[in-house]
Amino acid sequence: MELKSEFRVGIPVEQAWNTLTDVEFIAPCMPGAQLTEVDGDEFKGGVKIKVGPITAQYKGSARFVELDEANHRVVLEATGRDSRGAGNAAAEVTAQMTPDGDGTVIAITTDLKVTGKVAQFGRGVMADVTEKLIGQFVDSLERKLTEAGASDAADATPAADEGTDDSDESPAAVEGDAAEDSTAETGPRKIEMAEPEPVDLLGTAGRPLLKRLLAPIAVVAFFLLNRRRRRKRRAQG
Repeated sequence: MELKSEFRVGIPVEQAWNTLTDVEFIAPCMPGAQLTEVDGDEFKGGVKIKVGPITAQYKGSARFVELDEANHRVVLEATGRDSRGAGNAAAEVTAQMTPDGDGTVIAITTDLKVTGKVAQFGRGVMADVTEKLIGQFVDSLERKLTEAGASDAADATPAADEGTDDSDESPAAVEGDAAEDSTAETGPRKIEMAEPEPVDLLGTAGRPLLKRLLAPIAVVAFFLLNRRRRRKRRAQG
């Protein structure tokens, strides 16, 4: 199924690009998501969801297949499997960023394939759920951007001159530090991130799902009521 959504963030497009391609920064803003490992352009983690009393956890990986900074376009592929083997999911997510005054409009298209309990909701309900989850993500992201902006402003305050001068540091020492940093960054990095609360799909989709159920229920009720009235008329006749 194809799902489309659009939202606006109050930061320039260049900052939006840097922020939304920094998976470690945005992962805590995603409802139910947990990032566990980073290996270059590939990321591993999981998503917890709740369907009624049943909680499922999809574990998988994602990777950037396109990072077009000139056109501010990102394409991400993700796959995951229910840890109990009750279903799997795969998605290709395309994000297009467009300048909008002092902010940025981000249009997201998701080509989603799911099996298992989540698949029972259908496209309409999944679209409503996606819209609500995107709203939660944007609210969380904007709070984090505000906090980061305040922190950057505090860091930019000139510090008192303590008379130290790093210009005397030898080139050999600088090269040694760079080599040490390079060695430390090779291979997968484990990410310490708090266990997320599962996304309650029934709670999130409750109202849209109820709206979709009311129409057929009303039709059935009307049919049964008419049928009962006809039987009464026949009995009276």
